[in-house]
Amino acid sequence: MDSSVLSYSLELVAGSGITLSVEQRVALQTAMVLLKKNYKFHRVLFWGKILGIKKDYFIAQGRGEDEMQGKKYLYSFNCMDWFLLPLATDSMIKEVTKAAKSRFIGDPSAMENEPCNSSSESDCSWFQATVNEESRLAVTIHQIDEEASVVPRGAFVKNPHGLVQINRSFGGLSHSEARRLDNFLHFSKAKNPKKTVREVGVVNETIDFLDVLMDDIPKGSWSLQLECASNVCVLRSLLWPGLTLFHVPMTPQHGYVYIGDGKKNLDLPFVL
Repeated sequence: MDSSVLSYSLELVAGSGITLSVEQRVALQTAMVLLKKNYKFHRVLFWGKILGIKKDYFIAQGRGEDEMQGKKYLYSFNCMDWFLLPLATDSMIKEVTKAAKSRFIGDPSAMENEPCNSSSESDCSWFQATVNEESRLAVTIHQIDEEASVVPRGAFVKNPHGLVQINRSFGGLSHSEARRLDNFLHFSKAKNPKKTVREVGVVNETIDFLDVLMDDIPKGSWSLQLECASNVCVLRSLLWPGLTLFHVPMTPQHGYVYIGDGKKNLDLPFVL
């Protein structure tokens, strides 16, 4: 969610139970201005909040000239003091996948070990992966962004130099377009771009460079609803519960936020 319209955006997703206190909103808006200046970001967004047992992590996302590449993430416990998260590398992702199973605590230095099924302590000591919670936080945010960050079709364009930037001429989806899942795209590196639009024979190379949500597996992993007398489109991820997008049809207003425990719903394919 863009920091410049944070309070407005949070009101539009409040129906999902997503809310922040007045004090937190004020502190966040002040902090975003300072983060943008100090880190020389082009834009700063409130990414969301990951709930911990003792403390919650507030997450900010900084973007550069290219909106998709080189994103940086920072976390805070009080919306005033911020710490830069490390980049989620392939080796870090592998270690976290093995070791991290329980809920977040709210302590970046807390360590978590890979579970061992052997009854012998000596058998476990040599292969257990160990990661701290800060690394796990970086990986979790990376995975959620890769699998569930979403934007309306046309909200971003790829310019002739290959940079992904805000589409200043985007006026929003129509009410009929906002009812269809194929008008919402993953805001991450495409794995199978333009599949759906190519099937219907309508391809715009400038905006159709992202994956379409309706191609996601498992089918039915998104819940799309029009709320407030059809004035707001709300899209919720069932794979990553807590990820919510809003879009006001016929306007450029859109954004997504994640507020949850950082746990993926691995049972989803069996309940759909």
